[in-house]
This record gives sequence, structure tokens and C-alpha cells, in this order.
Amino acid sequence: MNFYKYLNLNRRTKKARFYLLPVLLLFCFLSIQAQDTNKLNLIIDADTANEVDDLYAIVSAILEPTFNLLAINSAQFHTSPLASENTVLESQKINEEIIELMHVKGIALPLGSNMPLKEYGKPMPSEASRYIIETAHKMKNNQKLHVVILGSCTNVASAILEDPSILSKIKVHYLGFWHTPDTNVYNKKEFNSGNDAIAVEVLLNTKNLDLNVMTATTSQHLVFTKQEVDSHLKNKKGIANYLVNRWETYTRWWTKEDPEKEKWIMWDVAIIEALAHPELTTIQYFLTPPENTQRTIGIHTKIDVHTMKTHFWNTLKNL
Repeated sequence: MNFYKYLNLNRRTKKARFYLLPVLLLFCFLSIQAQDTNKLNLIIDADTANEVDDLYAIVSAILEPTFNLLAINSAQFHTSPLASENTVLESQKINEEIIELMHVKGIALPLGSNMPLKEYGKPMPSEASRYIIETAHKMKNNQKLHVVILGSCTNVASAILEDPSILSKIKVHYLGFWHTPDTNVYNKKEFNSGNDAIAVEVLLNTKNLDLNVMTATTSQHLVFTKQEVDSHLKNKKGIANYLVNRWETYTRWWTKEDPEKEKWIMWDVAIIEALAHPELTTIQYFLTPPENTQRTIGIHTKIDVHTMKTHFWNTLKNL
């Protein structure tokens, strides 16, 4: 080949590479951005110190690749016989310890209200309720902020009452009350619901609130054994040891059955797994209770327990 032709060709090749590189970088950036857009923008609102399952659910949510976990709010649980005068601080403390042990950054930890709603229509403002409002308003286009309530509804109900304009920007996933699908009969005498009965009414009565409920009736079927917990987490350090220790040291006050704590209902894990893997749950739509504003809400009526367990332990396999 003629030297000058070769030189000219080489220059054109370098020029092509010069223009191709920015295009490739832009493509990579847009691909990453698209992946992030497909993730669920999520806030977890949890009475973490109340029981055991909250901790397991939160750890799995932090590790779940389909979630963009923005915050873990602390929630109160004042009706527990083990409750202190400031249960929200108990939840806050554990949330902080989980984040520290997992070495994660970028997840906010807003403090919730220590008291339930005292009067219908009047919020109990807190850092948590304000964070929900501020984050909801940051949602762009058709994005929704998903808020998962693992305990009392105080913080979320307060946010709705403080700023109803967020309704079009949020979707609430609530773990609470009992429900019989065949007859559409509700029983609100359930622990989470009892910790703020007024806030539950706010969620049920708010017409334009997009609401799905994982009932105690459905989530009670997701049961972990101590044997399987030990097989996955025992003799490990950090957050794995923390989860095992929580199981072994927490006093189960509501029953004298199973004194050795060989089994535990993972109520909260069920709602997190259902959100991460919608194919593992069946959602049906029902009218709200007759005493509430008549509207349709989604209720999880069936879950794939075996596959939920498999997904959960697969998410935690590298702890």
C-alpha cells in the first residue's frame, strides 16, 4: 500500500474512533439510566423494634436489585406490652444499626411520629411524613413513589393529610388487618392496625389513594424455621449474626406456643417479596369495608410461599 494512502486511512480510522467513543459512552449512560428508571422508587416505613420479621424484610429490601430504596422511616408501636415510652426511637436505633452493619450509603433514615393520630383529619407531622411529601414531589413524568408500611400507618396517613396533592404520585403497600376474600369481611383487630386505628381509616377513606394490602390472613403463611435461618446465617459476622441474634433474644409475648422459637411468621418479608416479585402473589380487588368510603382496593389473597423463600435466601446468600 502507498505510504500516503496508508497514513490517510489511519487518520480516518482514528477520526472514526474519536467520534465513536462519545457515542458508546452516551449509549452506556442511557442504558444505566434506563435500568435505574425501571427500579421501584421505594420508602419503607417500619416499626422495626417491634418484632423479628421487620429486620429480615429490611435487609432483603436493601439487597434487592429491583428496588431504588430511598429511605427507611421509623414507626411507633405503642400498644406492645414491651413498648417503652418512645418506641419510634427504638425502631430508629435498629434502622441505624442495620445500615451501619451493611455499610450502605444513600438511604435516608427519617424519624417518624412517636404518637398515633389523635383525631381524624389531623396529622402527626414528623421527619418521616415530610420526607414522604418531599420525595413524592420529586417523582417525574409517570413515576410513582412506592411506600411500604410494615407497622403503624401514622407517618403515611400524616403525609397524606399534610399534603393531599401527593396522592397522584404515590402508591401505598400496607401490611395489616385480617380479611376473608370469599365474603369480603374485614377484621381490623390486628396488631399493626391497632397501633393507629385512625390512620388506617385515613388510608381506607382516601378516594384517590392507590392502595394494595398484604393482609395478616395471607402473610401468615410465610413461615421460617430456625433450622433454615441457621443454615443460611449462623456462624457468620455482621448483619447475618445480627439477624440470628434478634431471633434468639426477642421475647415473643403474644403466645406460649413454640417456646423454643423454632418457627417464626415472616409477615413483613411477604410484602417485600410480593413487591419485588409480583408473579409470586395474587392480587384481587375488593370494596372497602361498609363503614368506609366505598372504593376498590387491591388485596393480596395468595402467595407462593416456597418460591418466596427461595428468592429471599438467594438475595441474602452473600452476607
